[in-house]
Amino acid sequence: MRRGLVNTMSSKPPIAPPSAADPRHAVPEVLREEARIWLGRLALAEVTQMDVQAFKRWQRTSPAHEVAFDEAKRQWHAMKLAIDGGLRADPKAAARYRQLARGNPRAAQPGRRAFLGAAMSAAAVAGVAVVAYPPLGLWPAPGAWGADERTATGEQRTLGLAGHVRVTLNTQTSVRRETSANGDTIGIDLLAGEAAIDLQPVPETGGRPFVVTAGAGRSSAQGASRFQVRHLQGSKVCVTCIEGSVRVAHAAGHKLLQARQQTVYDATSLGGVQAVEPADLSAWRKGELVFRQTPLAQVLDEINRYRPGRVVLMADARRDSAVSGRFSIAVLDEALLQIQHSFDLRARALPGGLLVLS
Repeated sequence: MRRGLVNTMSSKPPIAPPSAADPRHAVPEVLREEARIWLGRLALAEVTQMDVQAFKRWQRTSPAHEVAFDEAKRQWHAMKLAIDGGLRADPKAAARYRQLARGNPRAAQPGRRAFLGAAMSAAAVAGVAVVAYPPLGLWPAPGAWGADERTATGEQRTLGLAGHVRVTLNTQTSVRRETSANGDTIGIDLLAGEAAIDLQPVPETGGRPFVVTAGAGRSSAQGASRFQVRHLQGSKVCVTCIEGSVRVAHAAGHKLLQARQQTVYDATSLGGVQAVEPADLSAWRKGELVFRQTPLAQVLDEINRYRPGRVVLMADARRDSAVSGRFSIAVLDEALLQIQHSFDLRARALPGGLLVLS
């Protein structure tokens, strides 16, 4: 039985997946992620000649590296054309887009060194706006480039740390290890993404607290505890206790979370404690996404974290439409097909996995 949205009676053609002969299948996802990072790095005004040389070495590593970068350029160019067309057709969306652009504190003008050698063709052909804030999340934010561990789009990875700690990284997650003076891992800095932490008790010592730093706060737990921390770009940090207890420290105060409780904070404030259903929030660990009366724009943002390419919603009137369903991460194109039918949207597939819904 298919799960997800119920009203799928429209006769619109399905969103066609890439064929088996598609050359994109020969490019590992990790190379696509690296290519998007390089695309963003070359667009920065601070790029140096050394950066350009490092990029050339990376690009010449193998034919797959060159294909990955070409694909990243095509994806951004196609996205730019699609967004420009959609903004021309939707004045409200255009006004919101301009407002977001004006609010970008990191906007920069291109430096002369940014256009040396390969960097010139890379940035110019891609049509990149020279900003440090990645447009539509096309590449990781600069703050996440110094990660010790990073997962690509759709990838999940489990790390064994300090003997009694297991950390599971969700898709598009970057972390940096925090170590003690003797080199032991005592926590992680969650630069971006989402991580689940499972702690086992250490009977002889009681165990040292394991700390997760994310944004302006720190979450710590010890003993038999399980919790999740979600730190997405441009969003507040969300801490959820699954089992045991978690202490959240912030400049605005402290919160002690028990099982099935959650709190949210940002740079200046710490929210209250709320009861939650952890099974829905942890569904990603079982390969599922669960939505309950969630605005369509938020649903697509979440799908974009797991699906290569990008889904862009240009139908402004549908942004707040409620979506409920349980979808398999492995077949998210089926979820998009159901969304397309349910909300009477037109789908236009473009190169690089870009899908425009209008």
